[in-house]
Amino acid sequence: MNQLIPLSFDNNVSLTIKREDLLHPHISGNKFRKLKYNIEEALRQGNTTLLTFGGAYSNHIAAAAAAGKKYNLQTIGIIRGEELQDKAMQNPTLKFAADCGMKLHFISRGAYREKHTPEFIAHLQREFGEFYLLPEGGTNALAIKGCEEILTGEDSGFTYICCAVGTGGTVSGIIKSAGAEQQVLGFPVLKNEALSDDIAKFAGQGNWKLVNSYHFGGYGKVSEELVTFMNGFYEKTGIPLDPVYTAKMVFGVIDMAEKGFFPDNAKVLMIHTGGLQGIEGMNHELKRKKLSLIKI
Repeated sequence: MNQLIPLSFDNNVSLTIKREDLLHPHISGNKFRKLKYNIEEALRQGNTTLLTFGGAYSNHIAAAAAAGKKYNLQTIGIIRGEELQDKAMQNPTLKFAADCGMKLHFISRGAYREKHTPEFIAHLQREFGEFYLLPEGGTNALAIKGCEEILTGEDSGFTYICCAVGTGGTVSGIIKSAGAEQQVLGFPVLKNEALSDDIAKFAGQGNWKLVNSYHFGGYGKVSEELVTFMNGFYEKTGIPLDPVYTAKMVFGVIDMAEKGFFPDNAKVLMIHTGGLQGIEGMNHELKRKKLSLIKI
């Protein structure tokens, strides 16, 4: 569903948000898209177990656990940080995943950095048996295929498509499906110098660029300014934003529009990639830091 944002700018730029967060209550946004064809492939291969990776408040971990429950697949989550093990059930994301039936396995941050190596994968196979491997964040060729379906025919009239960027899979799918006359702007939420190269491997065309000015200090970093913006946006539009991804992109798009970045009469589509499950956990952190809470 596309929803027009009630903001006006001097040069008649219009902003619309695509509500991918409404696709499913638990497998929402880009996670729904990324998991779609991977689950089809796992079932086709006769796999009964999904194994994947993530951190304390990972949208991907929550979505993979919910998908496993929905499709009657066992799920294993390799979680970054051994220190989380004793307080996992106090973490809303990890508790949700466990309640969906996911087996949580906590490893050190050093070991986590080796998760992509053949040696580490072989170690996991010896420990857990055969499984269908989903990478951290869910990005692979099948995930990008799913993300190509985010844009539909009704989106062909937009001149700019804007999306938050984590591992690059979602924006790669959008780039591949966007029209040649459309410009795709990716808003990275973390500092990653290799991100452009990663996207270029999948994208296949050059109608895109990354806007690196709105990561708010890095992945999972949230400021009082961003929380204030999110709460004001929600009050004005009724649309909740997640603090890790979409809020940073929307903040950036509005800031750029106010500064005259977009040409006269530009039609801008912003992709809401879901991730609202992370708000509860983020509010725990904000409360601990004595900062304002996100309203939902």
